[in-house]
Amino acid sequence: MLAWADPVSAPRRRGSRTRDSVRGDRVRSDRAFRVIDVAFTPADAKATDVAVVIDVLRATTTATQALASGYHRVLCVDSLERALRMRARGRVLAGEQQGKMPPGFDLGNSPADVAHDCAEELVLATTNGAPTIVLASHRAPLVLLACLMNLDAVCSALSGVGDLQIVCSGTDGAAALEDVYVAGRLCAGLAGARTDAALVAEAVARAHPSAYDVLAASANAQSLIAAGLGDDIDFCARESVLRVVPRVERTRPGLAIVVGHGGTVDLGGNVEAVRESTNPRSVRATEPQPSS
Repeated sequence: MLAWADPVSAPRRRGSRTRDSVRGDRVRSDRAFRVIDVAFTPADAKATDVAVVIDVLRATTTATQALASGYHRVLCVDSLERALRMRARGRVLAGEQQGKMPPGFDLGNSPADVAHDCAEELVLATTNGAPTIVLASHRAPLVLLACLMNLDAVCSALSGVGDLQIVCSGTDGAAALEDVYVAGRLCAGLAGARTDAALVAEAVARAHPSAYDVLAASANAQSLIAAGLGDDIDFCARESVLRVVPRVERTRPGLAIVVGHGGTVDLGGNVEAVRESTNPRSVRATEPQPSS
């Protein structure tokens, strides 16, 4: 039987980027999964007991920061068209198409964009991450979102004896270095038998002691730099500065409704948006009504 555990991670020093190895990923042997697997692309996703979706550059980082900043929900959708149809009072449309903010949207896919002002709900439509979250919600009864910013919190929240698959969003159907790296970091903090794919992800993580360096070396990072969004790499490379663990609460056709679990850590400085959320995640919030 699977259990949901409260994330109890301690805050880390702001700006910390390096680890001596894949350290800190403290294995909880009393919470062992039967099998831990990694899907390098959404096409590799399969039915499982628990799925953790990663798109560190940038969708799962943006969703995590949005919930930490006070958004009640993040509505992840599978297309730009569906997002536009969901525009309503109390909602902000955020997303990207090939890295750029689509016409008719309020924000791009930068986590910095959702770090300050917020509304009740964020509608998130991206090229890779948001559709992967929707896909994973049809593969597992429990779906969490992970990034570097909430890495320790996700490790602490995971508990169970079933099967776990970490699903990397990748880029246009291909594996993305930065997602595989974070998957390996997450694997290293969990107990359970590993598939070969999980072992490969852990090897990638061990080979890169600096989170910032591996993110910056990726093809996606180079695309962000070319688009003038290089600051997002530094933002996304911060480790375990949030305790919020996004979780898919329910689904609709083409939509995964994500809420936060746990608190957040206020580290001050130039990351003042990383703060304790005071907005209630009330069922009275506007109900999503996407068109099919």
